[in-house]
Amino acid sequence: MAEPHILIVDDERDIRDPLAAYLGKNGVRVTKAADAAAARDILAVHGIDLVLLDIMMPGEDGLSLAGFIRATTKIPVILLTAKSEEMDRILGLEIGADDYVVKPFSPRELLARIKAVLRRTADGAPVYAPDAEGFGFGPWVLRTGDRELVDEAGVATPLSSGEYNLLHALVTHPRRVLTRDQLLDLSQGRELAAFERSIDNHVSRLRRKVEADAADPKLIKTVWGGGYMLAADVRRL
Repeated sequence: MAEPHILIVDDERDIRDPLAAYLGKNGVRVTKAADAAAARDILAVHGIDLVLLDIMMPGEDGLSLAGFIRATTKIPVILLTAKSEEMDRILGLEIGADDYVVKPFSPRELLARIKAVLRRTADGAPVYAPDAEGFGFGPWVLRTGDRELVDEAGVATPLSSGEYNLLHALVTHPRRVLTRDQLLDLSQGRELAAFERSIDNHVSRLRRKVEADAADPKLIKTVWGGGYMLAADVRRL
């Protein structure tokens, strides 16, 4: 992989500058922004491969900026959060952030997570032929070319790279029970294993997006003692 270009968005200089220096010494090109407004300007003119985004910032906060990034680009986002911001982390993941790291963090661990997210977003090769345009299931279509989920009206629902890869694994193996380990492998998500019950968390977020009632799922079924199954016929489109 060529040297990735990372945007760090954090209002704390004592975090932003040392982190940029560390990443720069480890094969990463870094651009820095102290707030969301500066980040938006940078995103408009630079080719950014990944955004490291602090949640708590004056003015526009990180969650708002993460929503903008997910709605307008396919750039992966890693959230930088405080231990007390658990609900914000959940909201960020629901918006479509790809990962999060809790402050204080190890720069070495963060670098590993950056590489893991970049691998997932770069190597999420489909099981079927690359010219397949999409997979229809229920009222939804998962478009592989655009890596997006659209409803019957053509309205797109944002997906993080982890959610996309997991849903792709399910639609390419419909009506088959897939264990958590199989889903990790099929979704290129072994790097997610550091998160406790990471597959369960991704399934929960997907259900809130694709199910009419996430508390009573009809599409993504839990098979107790087994794993998960897409309980729907899939149409190749």
